[in-house]
Formats: sequence, structure tokens, C-alpha cells
Amino acid sequence: MTVHVELVNSARPSTRIAHRIARSTLRPAADTIAQLGARGPFAGAPAFRVANVAEVVLAPLRAPRGTRREQVHFANFRAEWLWHNSIEGPSDPTGGAVVYLHGGAFVAGGLHSHRRLAARIASTCAMPVLNVDYRQLPKAHITDSVDDAVHAYGHLLDAGFASDKIVLAGDSAGGGLAFAAALAIRDRGLPTPGAIVAIAPFADLDSTRRAAHPNDSIDPVMSAFLLSVPVSHGFAPDGLLDPAWSPVNHDFTGLPPALIQVGSTEVLRDDAEQLAHRCAEAGVPYTLQIWDHAIHDFHVAADVLPDARAAIAEIGKFVHTITEGKQVGR
Repeated sequence: MTVHVELVNSARPSTRIAHRIARSTLRPAADTIAQLGARGPFAGAPAFRVANVAEVVLAPLRAPRGTRREQVHFANFRAEWLWHNSIEGPSDPTGGAVVYLHGGAFVAGGLHSHRRLAARIASTCAMPVLNVDYRQLPKAHITDSVDDAVHAYGHLLDAGFASDKIVLAGDSAGGGLAFAAALAIRDRGLPTPGAIVAIAPFADLDSTRRAAHPNDSIDPVMSAFLLSVPVSHGFAPDGLLDPAWSPVNHDFTGLPPALIQVGSTEVLRDDAEQLAHRCAEAGVPYTLQIWDHAIHDFHVAADVLPDARAAIAEIGKFVHTITEGKQVGR
């Protein structure tokens, strides 16, 4: 079995500067937050509730100019349509759509935090994006998050979107969730989506491999320990971690083509490579792109990082290949 990797770029100076700044600022802050979330009076649910509040603080963020927005309300969660005003929008299902699942380690993030990124993807792909605010800790389990993603996908099917023109996409926790949703869609007998796009996917809830990976010490944003806290104090406080909750532990037979992007020094690179292995084993077409010195979720900094804009452009190329019915190689 061979995993094919695209070493996409040599990092621009702006990306290297962002890497150094993040290493000296974001990583120490994230390590401190992880310790507080795992120990002391705020461990577990109280820490998760504080993380939830970060989404409210980000409410002032606005989508890029030219973006149109429409709220969608579901029984258990909320979402919003985002599309560029140069296209018809979700009222015309013929052009396809993206279901976008935000990151945040299943405790943070939402519509506000990822609106600009989701809108950029909508513009680049020239199709509407359903930005999904799925349920998170401490109020919901990962199985609920998966149910919400599948429900959002079913909403598009009911609205007349062809399954082969629907893309499941997400970053970090949302990237892993995109794969988990695709597996659930397959197992529940629903029509297969057209593709999966995963940005720095958090796809293995067991942090053992990440903790042993060389990138654990050099990731400029977060550690394997940080990613273990939502699991050890949320999903599996009794220590009983079900392997089925992690997409990397499944057979990918029947899944659609996938694009996986990750930074070269990210601790989540191991998750990305595990997903690529599963695709290779099952004969699923995939592309694994390694972005030189890109920090975690560098796409959200597309306003200032040319490499981030280039990565989003790669997503657009991949999605157009799928929706136009062209052959996708590894």
C-alpha cells in the first residue's frame, strides 16, 4: 500500500513569520488552556462552557464583500447559507453545494468564527455553502455532532441537490467530522456525496499516536495533550473510548474522492496521513497535500497569507473537478 503525498509549496516569508509568531504566542496560550481544561476547578464541562463563549465574542466578524447570507433553523442546531452574489444561491440546486463543518476541538467555534472561511470557499467553488453549527461539548456527544452533519446533508437532498454534487468539508474537528459523516451516510444507506474536503482533520480521538509524533513538540499552535482533553473529560470521562468514534478506524470502502490538506509541522499531520492510508486501502481516490510551515487552520488567515489563499484555490480546483465529473487521481 502506497500513500501519495503532494508537497505543495515552499512556504512564503509571510507563512514562515506566522509560524514563528504562533510558536511564541499561540502555543504557550493553548498549552495553558489545555492544563486548565484538564485540571483544577474548571476542568471538564466548566472549561468547555468557557470555550463555547468564544463564539459569541467573534460575532462582529463579517463575511467578505459580495457574500449573501440566509439563516437555516433545524430542531437541534442552526446553520446558514453563504454564497457569492454572482451565483443564484441555494434556490438553484443544479450547481451543487458544500456542507461546511467548522473546527474547534468539539468545544469552540461556530457560524461566526468560520463565516469568512466558509464564504471564501463558497466564492472559490462558485457554489453555496451550508455553514453548520453542529452540537458540541459539554451539551452533546460526538455521536450527536455526526447526526447533525448527516441531518444537514439530508436537508440538501430533500431540497433537490444531487448527492454527487454535494461536498462534505470541514477543518480540524470539522475535517474529521466530514469523514465521520460520510461513513454514517454510507452505513445508513443514503446516496453517496460527491467528495470530502478535510483541512487539518482531527480524525483520531485517541491521542497516543499524536503524542509520539515528532510534530507534537514543534506544532506552533497546539499539542496532542490539548486534543486529548475534550475526549478524556468529555466524550469518554470513564476512560472507555470507542474506536468507532474515530474515522481513522473504519474501512473507507464506498467513500467518495477526498482532498486532505495539512501543515508540515502540525500535530494533526498524523491524522491526515492515517486518513490517506485508509483511502489507499479502500481504493478511494484522494489527494494529501502537505503545506510547508503552515500553521493549524492557516486558511482562516487568507486575508493576510497568500499561501492560505492558494490552499483555498486548491479546494476550488478539486471541487470543480468533482462537480464537472472529471477523473480524480491520487
